[in-house]
Amino acid sequence: MQSGRLISDPKQVDVAWLDDVLKRSGALSVGQVNGFDLTCSESVNASIARIHVDYESGSVGPQPRFLLLKICKNEAWFLRDSEFHYYTRDYVDLKDPPVPTCYDAASSYAGYHILMDDLSATHQPNASVTLKNGIGAADALADLHAHMWGPERLRAFGYALPDQRNIDRYIRHVEPGLSPMLAAVQGDIGVEWRKALGDVFANHPAKLAERSRDPVGFTIVHGDPNPGNILTPRDGTGRVFLVDRQPFRWSLTTWLAVSDIAYMMVHWWDSNARRTLEDSVLREYHRRIVQHGITDYDWVQLVHDYRLCAVQSLYVPIMRCVLKESREKMKWVWFPQLQKAMTAFFDLRCSELWR
Repeated sequence: MQSGRLISDPKQVDVAWLDDVLKRSGALSVGQVNGFDLTCSESVNASIARIHVDYESGSVGPQPRFLLLKICKNEAWFLRDSEFHYYTRDYVDLKDPPVPTCYDAASSYAGYHILMDDLSATHQPNASVTLKNGIGAADALADLHAHMWGPERLRAFGYALPDQRNIDRYIRHVEPGLSPMLAAVQGDIGVEWRKALGDVFANHPAKLAERSRDPVGFTIVHGDPNPGNILTPRDGTGRVFLVDRQPFRWSLTTWLAVSDIAYMMVHWWDSNARRTLEDSVLREYHRRIVQHGITDYDWVQLVHDYRLCAVQSLYVPIMRCVLKESREKMKWVWFPQLQKAMTAFFDLRCSELWR
């Protein structure tokens, strides 16, 4: 799976390289690659090349026709190797993982590339908020979470439980955005919301630290299950896939598993849809992790942790306000996120967590 040769530009892709990596991965056992078509595009954090492969007649093996090559430079704000390990190590021994098949990958201090299945013909971003899609995403997240659940499993992969230092770093990165954000929304929110935001920073970080001292419920989290990173079947059948685990250096990467569910529903879903579907999705998530053998994490604890993690959705729009350019140009993104997170804060009576 790991070639050792880093592809830093789609122009470096040729027939010989594709033939070699597909044979070494087991995707092509007999025959050869005849040629390919390649289409390039740029995303926020990567160069993307979609590759349509043509094989010699009589070739044998899975022979994936549609591949996606993702190329990332190791910029300072991303945690190096997290996505590389996501596709090449962390879940390779999980049966039928909700992660696209990886055929080749390489990483160095310059960056990394991932060659994987291109699922765009069969799957699409999870833009439609329905119970079926919510349950599909909850099942996929539960599969990943259960696989890396608990201190022993985390240590086996070189990960550690979060500690006070991790939490302090996380809060220090976010908190400078609070005052400028409050100034930016001065005429948009009322006194109750302003007071609640101050209350959050006065009390919530200590509750995160307190919760981190109990190891039950922790795993490697995806960290960004936004609609674009949750791929649902176009025809409504089959499983959901999760892509793009790219945490920031200040992110809580080992964290409460249910934080991914909270981020998905609180941060991105319309508040009325969240209210309607929230309980059903959480119950399915709990059912799924129990099915995987997680028996020391009961429903009451899950709901408590969900409420604690729901508050973290407030930190995302605040973080976006640290820099003036983002605060001013991206208000159309972060202000609706703030509204959804504040609505959930009151719906879930989150302030009771520290009363």
